[in-house]
Amino acid sequence: MKGIEKWALIALGLAVTLPVFGQKEEQQRLVDSTAVLKEIIGMPEKGIPKNLLSKAVCVVVYPSVKKAGFIVGGSYGRGAMSCRTGADWGGPWSAPAMYALEGGSFGLQAGGQATDVVLLIMNGRGAESAMSSKVKMGADASVAVGPVGREVSAETDVALTAQILSYSRAKGIFGGVSLQGSTMRSDDAANKSLYGKGLNAKQIVREGQVQVPDAGKAFVDILTQISPKHSS
Repeated sequence: MKGIEKWALIALGLAVTLPVFGQKEEQQRLVDSTAVLKEIIGMPEKGIPKNLLSKAVCVVVYPSVKKAGFIVGGSYGRGAMSCRTGADWGGPWSAPAMYALEGGSFGLQAGGQATDVVLLIMNGRGAESAMSSKVKMGADASVAVGPVGREVSAETDVALTAQILSYSRAKGIFGGVSLQGSTMRSDDAANKSLYGKGLNAKQIVREGQVQVPDAGKAFVDILTQISPKHSS
């Protein structure tokens, strides 16, 4: 009987400890995503153009995307996405949804260094595609290397046609990056750890089923400060 009670207590301890550990891990992911977003947006010259950010309906940040293996030239990253709320994407920035990025090497083989990745989703169609079960960039949603600089012409082809613009920063060097062939998906396990219930990205950012968690407030605040209104 004592042995059964011992294992029951161990099982109970794990049931309590594992969710708390998972939540702290996702909270740290939000802290890291916020730091990357703040540093990249704060770049004085060759950062993300402010007028493109104002046109974006969602922003996704993957801090420290890493090489998946020494033989397979893929990559994996875990980050966060926030979207403008409202039927016309004209409302405040949403609570962050946890996201995963997988596949595609985009230059990670060189030393296997970690790379920060930022995506701008430029229209509702691209956002809805990103909220599907899994979206392959270049196939399910058009993706283009994002232009850099303080401003870009509103008539720039890439700004008019691409659903997703992609950027990266590695070893202090920032610029556009090709993510053709990579996939992104809602990290539902991480969302459950963060919010305490099973939620997908659409339920978080479009249906507004949760409040912004404390760990995600700085992430949303930066987006609100730099781009409070959507410029269609």
